[in-house]
Amino acid sequence: MSIDTTAVVHPTAILEAGAVVGPGCRIGPYCVLGAEVTLGAEVTLHSHVAIAGVIRIGEGTHVFPFASLGSAPQDLKYRGERTEVIIGARNRIREYVTINPGTTGGGGVTRVGDDNLLMMGVHVGHDCQLGNSIILANNVILGGHTVIEDTAVLGGHVAVHQFVRIGRGAMVGGMTGVVADVIPFGMVVGERGRLAGLNLTGLKRRGVGRADIHGLRAAYAELFDAGSPLQDRLAEVAEAHSDNPLVRELVAFLMSDTSRSFTLPAS
Repeated sequence: MSIDTTAVVHPTAILEAGAVVGPGCRIGPYCVLGAEVTLGAEVTLHSHVAIAGVIRIGEGTHVFPFASLGSAPQDLKYRGERTEVIIGARNRIREYVTINPGTTGGGGVTRVGDDNLLMMGVHVGHDCQLGNSIILANNVILGGHTVIEDTAVLGGHVAVHQFVRIGRGAMVGGMTGVVADVIPFGMVVGERGRLAGLNLTGLKRRGVGRADIHGLRAAYAELFDAGSPLQDRLAEVAEAHSDNPLVRELVAFLMSDTSRSFTLPAS
């Protein structure tokens, strides 16, 4: 066990031999850390936090009561393989969040980037890959192998099917079931999610220029409002808007390999 001399550990906390606690960490009452847990500098575990398995938590992250991080994945194929969770810096992981490690069939790593907010009751399934500055509201459920790119926002009680990708800057309304990939900057709503336009508010808040937003809106209309198949229009839209980085990102997302279909507007 390695506990930095500047760390503060409550006497009721239990740390197994081998755990690493970095400088300035604060470990509150009744927390339990397994033997292969590594906490970066200034990590705070408020109380009653259970951390197991092979897991690294980055500096400045706060974990709130009754979160469970790193316990065995909910996958019937899992047989105790040594897989891991990697959590970046400055995340806020609220009450009752669960994050499961990866599986050998999915790459072996569940990853959460930096500066994310995971609200109460969020579940991050095995082999999920989360980027940076994401907001997952209360009781969001991510099936295994889900990919969520930077700055996406998911409303309360959203359920995401396994292997779905949610693109950068997308927004999913509360109580939505997402069963297909969501384009970057897209807005998805409905009992079974349907594309309802672009997340214009999010783009404006992040300081995206007016010209780029107008170009993205035009490209969206050309891709999703026409009568021909989506794949037939991608090259034409890419060429017409080649100077717009948002459109290039959108087209690249639509052209990349995926095991799911795409979330489309209601017909």
